[in-house]
Amino acid sequence: MPDSAYQPGLHRFAVFTALCTLLLLVAGALVTSNDAGLAVPDWPLSYGSLLPPMVGGIFWEHGHRTVATFVGILTIVLAVWIARRDPRPWMRKLGWIALAMVVAQGVLGGLTVLFFLPRPVSITHAALAQLFFCTTVSIALFTGRWWQAHHASLDDAAPPAVRRAAVFSFAAIFVQLLLGASFRHNAIGILPHIVWAFVVAGVAGWTSRVVRQRAGNVPFLRTAASALSALVGIQILLGAATFWAVWSTRNDPQPMPVMVITTVAHLALGAVALAASTLLALGCFRVTRPAPAEVSAAESAQHLAGLREPAR
Repeated sequence: MPDSAYQPGLHRFAVFTALCTLLLLVAGALVTSNDAGLAVPDWPLSYGSLLPPMVGGIFWEHGHRTVATFVGILTIVLAVWIARRDPRPWMRKLGWIALAMVVAQGVLGGLTVLFFLPRPVSITHAALAQLFFCTTVSIALFTGRWWQAHHASLDDAAPPAVRRAAVFSFAAIFVQLLLGASFRHNAIGILPHIVWAFVVAGVAGWTSRVVRQRAGNVPFLRTAASALSALVGIQILLGAATFWAVWSTRNDPQPMPVMVITTVAHLALGAVALAASTLLALGCFRVTRPAPAEVSAAESAQHLAGLREPAR
């Protein structure tokens, strides 16, 4: 059982940081959708200033940097707060990991500008942004009352295991986001992204059904599973709308508002779907017991490492 008392202030701040991180993803999508990635040629300053004229693409690019700076400050506060007030060692490590991720994200963002949007760096920048968002969402969950409450363990021995199903959904959605980032940065065509969307829909639907059948009596898991399937369904519809908007304006040198709106909404909802799969996977690990063979393997690994704890 967790050995820390629920701290509402820390939890609310963690939730606020996660929401601001989602806003940062939206700001980044607005930069890409408005072709403003190189609107500011220098970094970390913008035209040698902290407050450049907010006109044209500078508005989107410098606005993105401003939100990123704000999220970085929030992450520093969050990491220090966790280190000082949360007695769980793994939580303190997670706080510092989140801080390291946001620093790395800032460096990658600078490299995309200084080296004129190299595709590998830009795609890595997009992927790390999604992982950082999931990290902040996880911290919000770990600092919440539900995670730290007592839960009766559910057997997860009969196939298919809900733990594996939830992890599969997370992996499938993350691959889809990588394909989407690769398409936006002109590294691949649209076909792999479209084909994989059907894989994601199938995996998410299967996961949602497994969780509701095997652990539907846990409200948190039932809600997360339903939200996951709904978000993926809406995401596919948004993807179709985005594809239509891009195709219909392909010969227009300026991005149309409808294309920008659908593209940004598509990316934001994809991030929310990944966050939902993260919460679902973590929730499954929190309230379920693995199969006996997995338990034995875990116990053996703990024994060999000298980390085995006495039963409570």
